[in-house]
Amino acid sequence: MDKNRFNCEVRPILTTIRIGTQGIAFDRLDLDAWHIDKKVFGCRICESTGTSDLEEAQTYLARRLEETRQAEIYGVRPKRLFKEAAIKFLKENQHKCSLPDDAGHLKRLDPFIGNLSLEAIHMGSLQPFIEARREEVSMRTINHGLVVVRRILNLASSEWMDEHGKTWWEHAPKIKLLPEPDLRKPYPLSWEEQHRLFNELPPHLRNMALFAVNTGCRDMEICRLRWEWETKLPEMPEIMVFIVPARFVKNGEDHLIVCNDIARSVVEAQRGVHPDHVFVYKGKPIHHMLHSAWRKARKRANLAVRVHDLKHTFGRRLRAAGVGFEDRQDLLGHRSGRITTHYSSPELQNLYQAANKVCGERPSGVVLSFLTLGPANLPQGVLGGV
Repeated sequence: MDKNRFNCEVRPILTTIRIGTQGIAFDRLDLDAWHIDKKVFGCRICESTGTSDLEEAQTYLARRLEETRQAEIYGVRPKRLFKEAAIKFLKENQHKCSLPDDAGHLKRLDPFIGNLSLEAIHMGSLQPFIEARREEVSMRTINHGLVVVRRILNLASSEWMDEHGKTWWEHAPKIKLLPEPDLRKPYPLSWEEQHRLFNELPPHLRNMALFAVNTGCRDMEICRLRWEWETKLPEMPEIMVFIVPARFVKNGEDHLIVCNDIARSVVEAQRGVHPDHVFVYKGKPIHHMLHSAWRKARKRANLAVRVHDLKHTFGRRLRAAGVGFEDRQDLLGHRSGRITTHYSSPELQNLYQAANKVCGERPSGVVLSFLTLGPANLPQGVLGGV
């Protein structure tokens, strides 16, 4: 009987069965592992051994019993693998919008340190990982992985408590981040460069990029943008805003997106294409803008530009247009002590006018008119801002 059928037909009618005095029995719930349920020194050990081999399960039980005895009598902390700590970290941080990135870093770290005990994790034991990744990615990417390791070790030594009232580890080692001589500086696009790049992008990416360069939104916010986040303003119908929930924003705060005229036209062209998501490709949501189509387009345009540079472009143009620091913070969604999604009508009108200052100008200085064409037929003049 497979697990799904067991769960549907058998589990509902099961009664509690006492596990023998040995404290180990085959796990009826997992169907593939021996399970421990034993009380030692007043502490209950109730967990899966993770193996279907009885001899291995008995060895696992003996180790856990000895760890419990050492902890209760001598105050010795049980040895815990980094893999255990990584799993706990991922389970406790399901709310983080960056969780998929953290999980990716931990997956790459696992072959190097996953089976090491926490006390064996330090800069020396991390060197094989660093050397292997150095040949593939930038120092900044390696540092992202080291930051996750450092965070887990700090939690294990300060917040995570076991059943004996002790932290998982006594002292976290210092995990030093690597120098980043290859760190790439922000690259705001000129209007001419924007025109070159956007002309090489496929229509669905072009619309997303045009929205990004006119709102300052991050890749993830654009890919996940949903119609339900649009907030109607009956007293100001000319203003379109979205409120991105905090769990989808990097800084953990709600992000108010104020669309200028170009961004609004891009959104209106997408209305009705998908019932939930604003931006889709072949009827399905897009997970990342930075993929092969983007890389090929920037290569053809002879530009080493990242998706995040569109946010930098928006910020630089706001500053060049004379938009004040606080308004730039609000429009870019930067964390600040006063940031809020509760704005008065005059404040929203002010942000809308500020955002419209980066729509580009004709030679006469007249602000660009609204876009009214479909997503596949946006005029080159608007894409280039001239």
